[in-house]
Amino acid sequence: MRTPLLSAAVLKNWGVAIFAAAALTSTTAAGALAQPLPGTVSTEVRMKLERDAKLTVTETVTVPDGKTVKRTVPLRLAVGNDLERQYQVTDAKVDGSGSVEAVGEKFSVVFKGGRTTLTYTVVGAVAPVGDALEVRWQVAGGWDTELDKVAVSFSAPDSPTSVNCLAGPVGSSQPCTSADLADGKGVRAQEIKLAAGERVDLAIGLSAGVVPPNAVVVEESGLAAAFALTPVSGIALGGLLVLLLGGVALLWYLRGRDAAALASEVGAVSVLVRDQSGRVAFASPDGVLPGQVGTVVDEHVDVVDVTATVIDLAVRNYVWIAETEGHDWQIVRRNPADASLSGYEKAVYTALLPDGVDAVTVSELRGRGIDLARVRDELYADVVEKRWFVRRPDAERSLFWWVGIVIAVLGVVATVVLALTIGNALFGLAVAVGGVALTFGARSMPARTKRGSELLEHVRGLRGYLHGVTPDDVPEGDRELVFSRSLPYAVVLGETERWLATFGQQDLYWYGNATDFRRSFPAFLGALDGVLAQAGHLRSLRTPNP
Repeated sequence: MRTPLLSAAVLKNWGVAIFAAAALTSTTAAGALAQPLPGTVSTEVRMKLERDAKLTVTETVTVPDGKTVKRTVPLRLAVGNDLERQYQVTDAKVDGSGSVEAVGEKFSVVFKGGRTTLTYTVVGAVAPVGDALEVRWQVAGGWDTELDKVAVSFSAPDSPTSVNCLAGPVGSSQPCTSADLADGKGVRAQEIKLAAGERVDLAIGLSAGVVPPNAVVVEESGLAAAFALTPVSGIALGGLLVLLLGGVALLWYLRGRDAAALASEVGAVSVLVRDQSGRVAFASPDGVLPGQVGTVVDEHVDVVDVTATVIDLAVRNYVWIAETEGHDWQIVRRNPADASLSGYEKAVYTALLPDGVDAVTVSELRGRGIDLARVRDELYADVVEKRWFVRRPDAERSLFWWVGIVIAVLGVVATVVLALTIGNALFGLAVAVGGVALTFGARSMPARTKRGSELLEHVRGLRGYLHGVTPDDVPEGDRELVFSRSLPYAVVLGETERWLATFGQQDLYWYGNATDFRRSFPAFLGALDGVLAQAGHLRSLRTPNP
């Protein structure tokens, strides 16, 4: 009877012994597999969550002799929806061969050969997730070398409820080599062979109320966040939009008179007047001169404005034009410039025939070169003096162009500064766009006065006159004068060819030696235009189109 009991007892004892031996062998083998290889870098991380929600961390790092490695710890982790978890590291110390720097968001450690212990405290690791808490920390990351082994242990005031360990490149969802809840009081995790630049990201679940949450969630840094639409940038953009709309409304109000003049039907413009003796003469609307017409129409002083003024000076007997041999033309002084001429007409007269010069050919003007800067300035000043513009159109364009450039540059500078500092860079970008828009819109900024807009409508009527009048509308004895006085306006408004075809004058008191005036005169205009265009300061346009 004893034998079976004894046998059972023996078997029982042997079974226990065998099981213990097997377990010891398995544990020993597992421990051997987990040991880092000689000549490699490894780290053991021990984390403890304190009751005040601070996370104390101890990293024991083994580095081969003669080697130096560095770890730069990221203190911002993306949590989705353009948000980041921001951590703070305090009380960082190194025991061993190495150094640590923890200032603001910069946390970096240098480890030299041997065994070094790094201790620090993390603030911001505990975040509320639904009805629970999550402790998250990147236990390994920012290494400039491969790690042969990363071993992690975690303890908390209460038993963890879950563990999620990710390893590999930042943003990947690859699980760690192992991760479990250990004995129910903590967490164990391990990663074998972590490449340089890769991370081990550990997230541990806890019941609500174990510790107070202290996570700090901020908007994602970088360009995406800097240019995100925020309440501040939204209000600023709204204000800027109001200013832009106000400017557009003001410009529309100022330009609206011009738009109405251009959109309306051309009214009757009476330019042919009769004196008491019944003679018919030409009278321009509002006393506008040929050179002034082009400037009022397109807000620029063009070559054609000066050419038309030269023709008008000839028609009014200040100069005489004659065709010469060699396909050239001579401009001869007939009467001196007097008080009847405007400032810009005197400037044109002086540019062609300066003191001491009584005659000049077009070819001589080409070789001599003339300066039309004074002509341009006088003509711009003249249209302001006549109250067709409030300010010089060229000065207005230049002012708004430079203002636009300055605003655009300030906007670019503000965009860069805001993007690198407090964000809301969208406001600076909007300012820059507004400045660019103002720069390109500067050409439209000169605004005519009410009188200028009315003149614009009269000029359209003048064009209608040039299109519709016939020789039968003018007595034969007055046709030469009416034709001649109207011709400079036909030149500036691009109606020369039709005007010549309609009246076909051959012998004129102000133009000599022409065998065929209808052929000679356009050639003269082309030659004079070329000389004036070479002088600079003016645009080389021929046909204002009101």
